[in-house]
Amino acid sequence: MAAHKEDSKKLKRKQSPATKPGRDGSSTKKPKLGSSKVDDNKGKKPFKPVKKHGKSSHGEDSKQTKEPLSKRDRRIEAKVVNCFYLSTQNRNVNGEFRGIDFWEKMRKRNIAKEDRSKLISEAIQKMKGKIPEIATSHVSSRVLQTCVKYCSQTERDVVFSELRPHFLNFACNPYAVHLVKKMLDSASKRQLGDFVSSLRGQVASLVRHMVGSVVVEHAYQAGNGTQRQELLLELYSTELQLFKDLSLIKESRLVDVIAKLNLQINSVLRHMTSVIQPILEKGIVDHSIIHRVLMEYLSIADKFSAADVLEQLSGPLLVRMIHTKDGSRIGTLCVKHGSAKERKKIVKGMKSHILKIAYDQYGSLVLACICSTVDDTKLLMKIVIRELQTSLKDLVLDKNGRRPILQLLHPNCSRYFSPDEMASLNLSIPSLSAKVLRCQVAAESISKAEENPETNEEPGDEENDVKEDSMAEGDETEDLVEGGKKDPLTRRQELLVESGLAESIIDVCTENVEELLRSNFGKEVLYEVATGGSEGILFPSLGEKLNTLHEAIASVAAEPKSEEPGKEHVFENFHSSRTIRKLILDSPGFAAVLWKRALNGKCSLWAQGHSSKVIHAFLDSTDDKVRELAKKELQPLIKDGVLKISEHKEVTKKCKLSAE
Repeated sequence: MAAHKEDSKKLKRKQSPATKPGRDGSSTKKPKLGSSKVDDNKGKKPFKPVKKHGKSSHGEDSKQTKEPLSKRDRRIEAKVVNCFYLSTQNRNVNGEFRGIDFWEKMRKRNIAKEDRSKLISEAIQKMKGKIPEIATSHVSSRVLQTCVKYCSQTERDVVFSELRPHFLNFACNPYAVHLVKKMLDSASKRQLGDFVSSLRGQVASLVRHMVGSVVVEHAYQAGNGTQRQELLLELYSTELQLFKDLSLIKESRLVDVIAKLNLQINSVLRHMTSVIQPILEKGIVDHSIIHRVLMEYLSIADKFSAADVLEQLSGPLLVRMIHTKDGSRIGTLCVKHGSAKERKKIVKGMKSHILKIAYDQYGSLVLACICSTVDDTKLLMKIVIRELQTSLKDLVLDKNGRRPILQLLHPNCSRYFSPDEMASLNLSIPSLSAKVLRCQVAAESISKAEENPETNEEPGDEENDVKEDSMAEGDETEDLVEGGKKDPLTRRQELLVESGLAESIIDVCTENVEELLRSNFGKEVLYEVATGGSEGILFPSLGEKLNTLHEAIASVAAEPKSEEPGKEHVFENFHSSRTIRKLILDSPGFAAVLWKRALNGKCSLWAQGHSSKVIHAFLDSTDDKVRELAKKELQPLIKDGVLKISEHKEVTKKCKLSAE
């Protein structure tokens, strides 16, 4: 026992302090033999700085490094990294970097054209034979894009010849696709034709690809009518995809193509469904070529297929489509033929995008269709009207932004919508059109009655049977009736007056009278508001506000004639003089206010130039009271030849004056 105790004491003496177990029972390791220094802070985690309560000298620097970089800083940092990578790949004999010099110099804006062309020629010469490999690199492809952008046509032909066998592979590559787009932007007619021919037989598969669809759309936008038709026909039928001679027909509409080539409509529908369905599932709906295909599909689809497509598009997807002509037509069809639930999805999908849609040339048409179709006015007030009220002045002065407002003030007016736009608003899907369905049902009923005549029926029984059949069949298509069920005047009253939109518009017009009068687009909104809108919708509840607006217009017109050469009076301005003339003809109340405030005893000052149209309006008015106001003062001016009347109106004026 004594010997055992002595041995244990010797072991304790030999044990170093570093190997003593800690409080938690764990033992620490000995330092390595090769280390010359022993760390005093054993037991602490390596590379972790000791926390101090005081402020460190580098506190501010550490805070700056922790701040996230902006988009611009990240972009600059990425370019520096790319340039460094390029420089390591292009060293000269002495090991000096040269790639960074190439790209940095050739892409500068302030470089001379001769110097840039030399650098580009040298770069293309070095890349020759390796262009397909360089095009697929996320770093070096940027150098090639810069070369293609600034190189000569001969050098561009060299690049095109190397890339031509690989176009289909590049069309689906996320890095090479940018180079392909650059080549299409600067391609000659022959090169563009070769590129479209290289896509032969692959358009349907490329359109279903997220990256490949971008290339097809770029080629579709850059091509001429024949090349566009060639790309479209592949998406219609397998026969048109296989046989090139069939795609040389001149007919552009799918209905005409089917009739010309005697294609089976069921086969065409199956092929187009196989193309369209993956596109809708993936959400690739931004491209105009897809919008065109969808429009042609809806023109021949049966009611179940058409309703299925409209249901899939009703929602946020539609917002990404209505920036093109065909896309806006699809949006209009979705609103007109959709159910109440689908219309609600469409409106909710446009939330926070209303202003952007209103300023768009084609999106504003969809918004106008929504305002004149959707019955859920509370939803429209909450989403559409509320966003429009945030920037009414800008909307009123904008060519496209004023359309939803004008549609509420004067629906479907040919003065504000072109014939093509009116045709877009009046479009309908044949298989879902209520009128077509009723005609089909009536025709089927009549044919059945002719095939199975009954001798015991009276002459009027057959017509009654047809009506009953059509009514019974019509119950199935109640949800597909075009437009809403609410009375249009009631809908306009709720959206304009009850929502407060009309009052806000009148306030904007009153505050900016002179600017709107002189504006090419704002004058039309001012005219519709001042006349009370179609069917006098604003007068019952906002009559006092309109009188205030009339006073504001008359006060601007009552200002004295300016002698400054650059400043025109509202009577002398082209736009404002014609707007005031129309107001005099269509609003007797405004004519009386204007005569009293601005023209009484001053007509001789405005008898020449554009202002004479304002004076003539009092004589052309159909209201007797308006003509009586100006009769005494204008007759002497006409006799003295100060106020000239055109020859075709002179006879009628004399007859009126003599009769009075």
